[in-house]
Amino acid sequence: MPPPNFDLYLITDRKLAPGRNLCAVVEQALDGGVRAIQLREKDLGGKELFELADKISALCRRYNAQLFINERIDVALAVDAAGVQLGKTSIPIGIARALLGANKSIGYSAHTLKEARVAALDGADFLLFGPVYFTPSKAPYGAPQGLTVLREIVDKVAVPVYAIGGIKTENLAETIKTGVRGVALISAVMSAADPVRAAKSILTMLAR
Repeated sequence: MPPPNFDLYLITDRKLAPGRNLCAVVEQALDGGVRAIQLREKDLGGKELFELADKISALCRRYNAQLFINERIDVALAVDAAGVQLGKTSIPIGIARALLGANKSIGYSAHTLKEARVAALDGADFLLFGPVYFTPSKAPYGAPQGLTVLREIVDKVAVPVYAIGGIKTENLAETIKTGVRGVALISAVMSAADPVRAAKSILTMLAR
């Protein structure tokens, strides 16, 4: 697979956009320039997740954006998504690759250097590493890792790395200085009063 061509990886969480339709928020983010979406609605059953993925897949095609499905390889194949996002409790990367084929991308969410290295060796196309800063959504995965550890991951792992966990416009500049390929985030866009403006602002900073 060619390396990822996106700077901002937006992860969905409809609970962070209360009272708003998730597809509408995603479309606003796409309108703001986001070109990679990870559908991560872990509480949905297969039918509901497929129906939502099908709608978001159509939006992504309209905006020439890539859709990744969290863990569910069956749903990713059903809607012809760009790939999947896996983690340490997911199906192994090698099995996922055999099911997905060579033309789909596999992202992996790592929380230690060892995990990141193993994922890269196993064939992950890109990594999310964090949490870099404190964020409620990533609190179950441990204390914030900080920029020093993030920089070490970037230096020692041979695949593109995206920072995740508490990424906001206020800390974006110092995060980018670690050499990451880009950032992955949820609330900075999903919870924004104006997702179009929020996405544009973050992408402008990343482009610098």
